[in-house]
Amino acid sequence: MIRNRMAIFLVALLALATPSVAQKRIALTFDDVPRHPGAFFTPDERTAELIAALDRAGVEQAAFFVTTGNLDEPFGAGGEERIAAYVAAGHVIANHSQRHLWLHRTPAEDYVADLDRASAWLSGRPGYRPWFRFPYLDEGREDVVRRDALRAALRGRGLSNGYVTVDTYDWFIENLVNESTAAGRTVDRDGLRDLYVESVVGAANFAEAMAVETLGRSPAHVILLHETDIAALFIDDAVTALRADGWEIVTADEAFSDPIASIEPDTTFLGAGRIAAIAHARGTPAARLVSPWTEEAVLTRLFAERVLHQTVAP
Repeated sequence: MIRNRMAIFLVALLALATPSVAQKRIALTFDDVPRHPGAFFTPDERTAELIAALDRAGVEQAAFFVTTGNLDEPFGAGGEERIAAYVAAGHVIANHSQRHLWLHRTPAEDYVADLDRASAWLSGRPGYRPWFRFPYLDEGREDVVRRDALRAALRGRGLSNGYVTVDTYDWFIENLVNESTAAGRTVDRDGLRDLYVESVVGAANFAEAMAVETLGRSPAHVILLHETDIAALFIDDAVTALRADGWEIVTADEAFSDPIASIEPDTTFLGAGRIAAIAHARGTPAARLVSPWTEEAVLTRLFAERVLHQTVAP
């Protein structure tokens, strides 16, 4: 008995002496819902495929940021039912504005009126969360007055900034697919899948390294994705790859409860996400805060090489 107790004591002591490795956590969020069609699916098909892929991947809850003005477009027909389908599958919805405006190009009062129109449509719907995500992640650019006016407007409306910590250019990869298929080029779906997955995991790890350096810890991350055909095709592959890389997929509710949600960085460098903004406010040069996975030249070259199998001049 004494020997057993001593063994238990030694195991416990060893556990205390061994530093634990923080679990990398990330929530999935999708912008521009309902989005225009891509190369592979109708909007109805895409929603069904995306819901099924998230279910296969065991994603309990993703967040879908709704641009309510898209419901008035031809591709938005049936969009209300598709949004309801996401919620019925366990996901949540939030505000991505009415008309997807650039803040730095729009008077603050007009911008606030626009987000109010979206709020009026969203409020009271099942699955709604009081988060607002700035279109283009544009929080005013160099205009501090406009930035602060929107921060005050959100607080006054009980809305939280639906920030991201992991930026991706999945929308740009989707554009390359659309352009290629329209031009009659053959798209290698295996190569496309691998590029999409690598871009998601690479962007997540870039942000994680920045967070640990800046905060001294691993926060619950929020990744920016879009309601694209390539997400419907490959999000389950991306989730599998994230888990293999040590990531835990968490709910958007959990991610937006992280302490960084209460931080409003005193910087105008806000278009690369919350962690980058905090790092910049603490003195890190902007050049170090931009992920290579958000560089269009890099993605264009990789797409040509891996998806179109074209030789690219150095």
